Amino acid sequence: MQTQKIIDHIVNWLKDYAQKAGVKGYIIGVSGGVDSAVVSALCAMTGLDLLMLEMPIRQKSEEVNRAWEHMNDITEKFPNAKAMTVNLTPAFEELYKTFNVKDQEFPAEKLAFANTRSRLRMLTLYYYGQTNSLLVCGTGNKVEDFGIGFYTKYGDGGVDVSPIADLYKTEVYQLARALNLVESIQEAVPTDGLWDVDRTDEQQIGANYPELEKIQKEWGTKSEEDYSGRDLEVFNIFRRMNRAAQHKIQPIPICDIPEEWRS
Repeated sequence: MQTQKIIDHIVNWLKDYAQKAGVKGYIIGVSGGVDSAVVSALCAMTGLDLLMLEMPIRQKSEEVNRAWEHMNDITEKFPNAKAMTVNLTPAFEELYKTFNVKDQEFPAEKLAFANTRSRLRMLTLYYYGQTNSLLVCGTGNKVEDFGIGFYTKYGDGGVDVSPIADLYKTEVYQLARALNLVESIQEAVPTDGLWDVDRTDEQQIGANYPELEKIQKEWGTKSEEDYSGRDLEVFNIFRRMNRAAQHKIQPIPICDIPEEWRS
């Protein structure tokens, strides 16, 4: 992969888009993972204003420390970058008390609360983005956004631009190395950080990103009969998640009204 060409292309794309939109720059939620770290570094390289927000919600200390190690590294290198923490735990606890229902009656409650964390962060990003004339920059990669839909609708999926959505996760890690990001980011195990217990992306999905990428690259050209063993297992995981995520991947459906009914 021609990492430097891709880096330059994304930086120029981000700069051009912000200038045409008439805004000062970008705001990003930094989680301590590789995706948000790479995107924030690319935004900083535009020379435009960058505000990085760390938004803990019952967050584990290692995730917070990793996020701040990265943000400190970026603010030291780029005078146009700023970082701050907005502690969302108190707000989430109030929502938790207000929304809470019986788990036995509503088995999807834990997932709903995990997504609520993401949506609360989206709300926060747009508040600080609007008050500072900044666009919300997305951090989703190609597998998450267009393969298995591994993101929260109107949460981390609620953004203004998606600069790395055409890059696979393994390619994002390559950019992290080329950008010389802090080691803790480059070695971070992918996790969405939305659960009270430790749950990596691989544990939630049932497959790792290289396995998923192999299937996605062949999607539409091979069928179930072309796979066996572990590849077949991952194909079935990908197919199941892709089908379930079509409401995220496809544009919002619009009910068309026949013109003759308007008269």
